[in-house]
Amino acid sequence: MKGALEGILVVSVEQAVAAPVCTRRLAEGGARVIKVEREGGDFARQYDCVAGGDSSYFLWTNLGKESVTVDFKNHEDAELLNRILSRADVLVQNLGPGALHRAGFGSHDLRKKYPKLITCDITGYSTDTDHENMKAYDLLIQAEGGLISINGGETEMGRVGVSICDINAGMNAHAGILEALLLRAKTGQGSSIEISLFSTIAELMTVPLLHNDYGAGPPKRTGISHPSIAPYGAYATCDEKLVVMAVQNEREWHRFCESVLGRSEVADYDRFSTNANRVENRAQLDELIHEVTLVNSRDELSWLLKQADIAHGFVNTIDELSAHPALRRRTGISSHDQPIRLPDKPVFKFDIKEDGGTIPRVPAIGEHTEKIKAEFAGE
Repeated sequence: MKGALEGILVVSVEQAVAAPVCTRRLAEGGARVIKVEREGGDFARQYDCVAGGDSSYFLWTNLGKESVTVDFKNHEDAELLNRILSRADVLVQNLGPGALHRAGFGSHDLRKKYPKLITCDITGYSTDTDHENMKAYDLLIQAEGGLISINGGETEMGRVGVSICDINAGMNAHAGILEALLLRAKTGQGSSIEISLFSTIAELMTVPLLHNDYGAGPPKRTGISHPSIAPYGAYATCDEKLVVMAVQNEREWHRFCESVLGRSEVADYDRFSTNANRVENRAQLDELIHEVTLVNSRDELSWLLKQADIAHGFVNTIDELSAHPALRRRTGISSHDQPIRLPDKPVFKFDIKEDGGTIPRVPAIGEHTEKIKAEFAGE
């Protein structure tokens, strides 16, 4: 099986991360994805060159696509894009505010011309807000959306170390497009979808926002500790490792005290008798826990936690991630024909055998331009 989306044609006028994440997922599902680039190419191509001569960001998000270079101001190129769109099922775009509309390819106009077309605009801010014309990138949205204010240690704020707004916006767009394809199968009509980075982070920030609006205030920055649950955080061991342990309910708390702390009576201390009390008295609780963790190695502490059936994990380096026994890999080919081992797709189908086919490759800038011009000539 080549994929559930075999036969679906996706046109993506995309750059950076958010839209490419979405369309890579569609390509992995079997869709044909034509990536529309300007002459200089998607600027994410130049972020770095560590992945077989390609940018790590670009290789990760553009495997299996075709690249065509287009100048919207050129009449022939504009006509070519219109001919492609007349046969397309989905258009995805995340150019700067209003850029595609000014070029004559705004979603509302295209939906009138091509009623079955599904359009997906990935924006920085929603188009019905005062911020709709502002440029937006991941770090800016982490800041504007309040994420940075709750991330980091007690004395210093920090950026989330991956492009969390872009990635989640891309996944939201992917889900929205799949819903639109299902709706079109029922109605015969396409849809217009808008995904904003700001709405994406706002949704992820629901719990802190509700605490701010209806509770005692937003959670404080607590480093590698959960702000609302205790004990749930990282603890140092005698071999200078960090183990994250998570006690989620009162049954686990009693087991933790008995089997890990070796002090079953602690479970019933008033200051630790409920999760709320443990959070309020976290400093005292951590002192008790460190009495155990600091005299045990990482492996010894892990053994104690396993005996008590307490969830835990290690604070690994990226080297340790690379060698992790749970890490499945797949291979992609860079535009310089170098094999690169990436993490496997997160959606793993146990009961469907996919046609492995050829190993997906990253397209060079405009690699498929002449082929696509010939394919869509004179329609």
